[in-house]
Amino acid sequence: MIQSKPMRSWRISGLLLALALPLLASDHAPPEVQPATTYAAVEVHDKEQVAIAAEPYDTKEKESIFRVDYLSHGVMPIRLIVTNEGSRPISLRDARILFETEAGDRIQAAEPEDVERLMSRKDREGTRIPMPGPIPAIHTRPKASDQEIEQDFDTFEFQALVVEPHTTRAGFLFYDVSDLNHPLRGAKLYLKELRNADGQELFYFEIPFDKYLKSKSNQMN
Repeated sequence: MIQSKPMRSWRISGLLLALALPLLASDHAPPEVQPATTYAAVEVHDKEQVAIAAEPYDTKEKESIFRVDYLSHGVMPIRLIVTNEGSRPISLRDARILFETEAGDRIQAAEPEDVERLMSRKDREGTRIPMPGPIPAIHTRPKASDQEIEQDFDTFEFQALVVEPHTTRAGFLFYDVSDLNHPLRGAKLYLKELRNADGQELFYFEIPFDKYLKSKSNQMN
């Protein structure tokens, strides 16, 4: 319908307020750490007394802890949980932690700049909305800024180089799965070059995400 009368000032003010105010920020904090054996996708090495779990954050609800909607840009956050039940520390200083697809391709964890490249300029800078008459144009809040991505990595990224005896360490790794239609199906998290206190390499870990998908399916039934 054609509007024959000028917009009232209170309506304009309300629109400006709604578009200009930033969204209220939630508490962007890592989830509470639980032992690796409490997660569905876990591999336990009894002899080495180490358990490692991988928890995909593959839903909008789960990834709401982040400042950025990674899933919509083809980035899968994976929470890594490492539990050392032994009496000596283990080192992850040289560890390689790769996302292995169903086809056997291995993807390295992304850096902030890798994620930034996947975001469009519009997502990172917002858009400009023209307004009538002398009212200046409104710039909408970007969906994802470089600063927010870097803040997420600072807050959530797995950073432990050592896991002390009888301790669990957890954090996130981010993988570019934008070329995969069903990234978790048949995929694994592959870890190697973890070492014990004597510098000896531990046996590699392969954590199948099908375990996670099965548990998720059981919860829905």
